[in-house]
Amino acid sequence: MSDGAISQDEIDALLSGVAVDGLNASGHVAGGPSVHIDTEALSKFAGNLKDPLVEKLNGMTGAEFSASDPQVEVVDRDGVLAKIPEVVVSVIHDYSAGMMGEHMYILAPEFAQKLVNLITKEENADFDDMALSCISDVVQNHSGSEIQELDKTGKFPGLACNVPEAASNPKAMLRLPQNQFAIVTYPLTLEGQTYNLWECIGGEPAEQISNAYGGGTAELESLGAADGSAGMDQMQQPMGGMPNMGMQQPMAGMNPMGGMPNMGMQQPMGAMNQMGYGMPNMGMQQPMGAMMGFGMGQNMGMNVPNVQSLQYPSLQGANASGEQGNISLIMDVQMEMTVELGRTKKQIKDILGMGEGTIIELDKLAGEPVDILVNHKPIAKGEVVVIDENFGVRVTEILSPLERVSDLH
Repeated sequence: MSDGAISQDEIDALLSGVAVDGLNASGHVAGGPSVHIDTEALSKFAGNLKDPLVEKLNGMTGAEFSASDPQVEVVDRDGVLAKIPEVVVSVIHDYSAGMMGEHMYILAPEFAQKLVNLITKEENADFDDMALSCISDVVQNHSGSEIQELDKTGKFPGLACNVPEAASNPKAMLRLPQNQFAIVTYPLTLEGQTYNLWECIGGEPAEQISNAYGGGTAELESLGAADGSAGMDQMQQPMGGMPNMGMQQPMAGMNPMGGMPNMGMQQPMGAMNQMGYGMPNMGMQQPMGAMMGFGMGQNMGMNVPNVQSLQYPSLQGANASGEQGNISLIMDVQMEMTVELGRTKKQIKDILGMGEGTIIELDKLAGEPVDILVNHKPIAKGEVVVIDENFGVRVTEILSPLERVSDLH
């Protein structure tokens, strides 16, 4: 009997959202339908992303990264925890459209810090919210390349991911995918030092991606061949052990009339004879129709063609997802910020008559917030303050997008 203490394994399970009684945080039983992830097909997918990943990293950091071939494994939570350090930087980036499922990236703190230093051009940049935003940009750029690659298959129209959520935390607190899933390891080298970028793809999306790249084809073909041979054998035996007395019954159509032989009936791929029990079907022609039987769920060896709906490639901009996170590339661009006390309109004769001591009345009331403009476009309001004999402005309100758009007109 337990002494009431909680083991470390139980603590890890609770932190990850999996309860020790087999239920997860949502109350569903842990485990689920098994998935079949073809690692060879998934390696082909990841291999196509190696060069775009290096290109995007070099563009964002100004460095010269190189990459080895990605490694793909099918693992569970324990398998991932054994690979990664005790504290990591994780980015949750779940698939949200075109394909649903869990998707996240993991970086060692040293690699994350190196990327932040290179992007911000600082030697030892603080690892704060801005640093996490930089890591999110790296991930979003890579996901943009993945979406472009998957669009080529035509299997995932409108594919998109949620906004990335980056965090630095102990590995025991990671929200890893449930059950078995795929982990892709991208080995990246810079100045002789090798870093790993780990990508975790939930079981279901990993299976769908591997299938899109030819995974599972051989297995399906072998299963289809086995089903076909079994169906041909079963077709020779009529339903319920009834004797087949000269019956021609190509590939379907069972006669469910209890215990009555089919005397020379021709029944090509037909609908079921529902003429009441005990009545023989004497030479009746039944055209091809709906199959209906009593307790029959077999394909009877029918060679059914594999009909698939035509998939059109997505018309969305291929670079949309990749470009959303590129704001870090313009962080050092300077913009003019102006604080406007107020405005007024004067006739030319009044302006020409101005001199020293002239008082100009503005359209602002005393104590009313002043306008803050960036490149002459209002973005906020504030109040004037004095700091060490210098004027300043304290921001009191950020204009809503609707207000900013209305000011443009």
